[in-house]
Amino acid sequence: MTPDRERTAARLLRSSAAHSYDPEVEIDWAAPAAPGLFYVPPHRSSLYGTPFWERLDDAQRITLTRHEAASIAGLGIWFETILMQLLVRAYHRQDPTTGHAQYALTEIADECRHSIMFGKMIEKLGTPVYRPTGVNAALGAWIGATGTGPRMFAAILICEEILDALQREAMADERVQPLVRAVSRIHVVEEARHVRYAREELARQVRAAGRHRLAFDRLVIGRAAHLCGTHLIHPDVYRAVGLDPAVGRRAARANPRFRETIRWAGERVVSYLDDLDLISGPGLPFWRRSGLLPTCGR
Repeated sequence: MTPDRERTAARLLRSSAAHSYDPEVEIDWAAPAAPGLFYVPPHRSSLYGTPFWERLDDAQRITLTRHEAASIAGLGIWFETILMQLLVRAYHRQDPTTGHAQYALTEIADECRHSIMFGKMIEKLGTPVYRPTGVNAALGAWIGATGTGPRMFAAILICEEILDALQREAMADERVQPLVRAVSRIHVVEEARHVRYAREELARQVRAAGRHRLAFDRLVIGRAAHLCGTHLIHPDVYRAVGLDPAVGRRAARANPRFRETIRWAGERVVSYLDDLDLISGPGLPFWRRSGLLPTCGR
């Protein structure tokens, strides 16, 4: 076990001991929704600024953001479940006396609480459970069962950092429901450790990987980026405000404001993965279709 890996694990274990939260205790799950408040900042709604948004009344706009918040949480649960599978498989091969292995278990415990928290929030919102289906669901199952090395940690980072950007903004926005802000605050604090762990481990894995391994991993990473960039909002959310899902999805994907939201949310992770030369090769076409790349790039 490398000294730098153990130093990172020791710092993260100390932080986990000092700054971990029990959502069951920290969040007032019995509190009613605050009247007139949104569930995501309104300018981050997928239809904000479109003619469809202009035709919605205030109650319908709030309803749309409620379902969008549930969609984001559902995708978060789906990715966290995959992450837990990856970490358990990796832990099984590690020395359980090391800090690196012990932090992996600590992160799994965090993700268990997060998934419960997101599930309770979806229940409180009274929406369907939105999550990937079809080919994307199969891709997630495959990554969960086989992911290792750079593709494992890069796929984790893409979803985690996009959600982190959205939640950092939401938790500070007084137009957003207290429940969503509380959930976001807990997730942001604890995900900061997970991002640090994944970033440092990804850099080590890239340095250790061979050329052919990286070519395949870039393809998988690009496909994961495409999934997260294009499926943050499930098309079925638009039924809640009387829109056909296909119509709503087309409007969201054509919406320059929402396209900018996706690019903004992915800025930090795109920059980091680009520095590691992971946005290239066979995965680049997927990245171009993901909506995550800067408009002036590639």
